[in-house]
Amino acid sequence: MDFLTGMRLSSSGMTAQRVRMNSISSNIANVNTTRTPEGGPYRRKDVLFEAIPEARNFGEVLTDQIDRNTYRVQVTDVLPDTKGPRLVYDPDHPDANKEGYVAYPNINVTEEMTNMIQATRAYEANVSAMTATKDMAMSAIDIAR
Repeated sequence: MDFLTGMRLSSSGMTAQRVRMNSISSNIANVNTTRTPEGGPYRRKDVLFEAIPEARNFGEVLTDQIDRNTYRVQVTDVLPDTKGPRLVYDPDHPDANKEGYVAYPNINVTEEMTNMIQATRAYEANVSAMTATKDMAMSAIDIAR
């Protein structure tokens, strides 16, 4: 694998984790949102990743030299959670139903914070891999001098 492929793979991971962190931030920000434009409480968002083969450039197609085990990550979709809302008894709330229950999003803040830490660590790992790749390229240039 060449230096640019390593950089592209790391950048795809960073992009995917950034989308994941944005989704998690939205989930945390809307933990108490009981009314949305679509109707009902906010629905938690999950990011769906897919491993896809590294794109071939024109030179690789001509020489048919590609590492067949090189995959990059891509965000394929952001899906709403399928779980039902969390019902809390609060008859004074303006969105309470006839029985006095309010439908809140089914979001666990502790779980979301754990997911945020995991996404941050994955992002940092990709930054470290990109930095190592850049350092190797700079060392190769220094050797050539």
